[in-house]
Amino acid sequence: MLDRIKTLLGKDWTRTMDLIQSSLKSDIGLLDKTNASILSNGGKQMRPLISLLVARACSGKTTLPEDSVRFAAASELLHNATLLHDDVADSSSVRRGVPTIMSLLGGPASVLIGDFWLVRAMECILASSDSGHDVIRIFAKTLSDLAEGEMLQLQKASSGDTTKDDYYRIIYNKTASLFEASGISAAISVGAPETILKAVREYCVDLGIAFQIKDDLLDYLGGDDIGKPVGVDLKEGKITLPLLGALESVGKEEEARVRRMVMDIGSCPDNIMAIREFVFSHNGQEYASAKLAEFVHRAIAALDILPDSEEKDYLSEIAGFTARRNK
Repeated sequence: MLDRIKTLLGKDWTRTMDLIQSSLKSDIGLLDKTNASILSNGGKQMRPLISLLVARACSGKTTLPEDSVRFAAASELLHNATLLHDDVADSSSVRRGVPTIMSLLGGPASVLIGDFWLVRAMECILASSDSGHDVIRIFAKTLSDLAEGEMLQLQKASSGDTTKDDYYRIIYNKTASLFEASGISAAISVGAPETILKAVREYCVDLGIAFQIKDDLLDYLGGDDIGKPVGVDLKEGKITLPLLGALESVGKEEEARVRRMVMDIGSCPDNIMAIREFVFSHNGQEYASAKLAEFVHRAIAALDILPDSEEKDYLSEIAGFTARRNK
């Protein structure tokens, strides 16, 4: 599906990728080589794809204005900047199946390269002749959301008392906020009216929340055959929706016991499999899957206001793909 979308986007996609590559050029050999390596392992590139699809679906244009390309490129640059920082915060040695920059060059280098990508993202936005200042505020809010989400997650991992409200705030801040910025900036770039902006915001936020719920499900359902090992989040003390759903079905004493098991994983790694079994036996994965389906349905419904188009159909398909994906 993603390749079909890139084919549909054609020159707009090529322009976006070219802008990302040119934005990252440096005469520092190590930096330039590292940036090229990151780009060669680019992942799904969901955010610029969604950004360009939104711009087209809102405008009906098959050749987008330069601002649409700038904002789509910025969304991917910013996303990768946050990953470079996250790898240091999480001490991650592998991402997308290859060694992280942190593991190859060290934490300070990963932070510095992330900063470089972040600044280049901001430069793409500020190059806008019309709406750059409005969009920079949107992306600045996203950066604030990301930082607050990370800190709240760290705080809750230490205390072990994550609630559903905490969980939804964390995943909005860490994931959905950047989806929102990608879509809203795209709609702004083509002069979409407020009613359309509202619909795009609803679509992107619900899609981003669904995307993260699926990631959290894969932490329980995953394995080498589907691209994610089991228990990565649990090792970091993260209490996510499958476990929160399972905890709803037990009493306070049992809930406290399971939460203590999460906090003790550092010294008792066998707790990971015990907690996983608890989630399955108390239907936590079904609970999270049902919530995932709700957010996917809401995201698709938000698109109703948009005129029919192939781009709108693909936005709907992306929402369905979010629920089906295995990595």
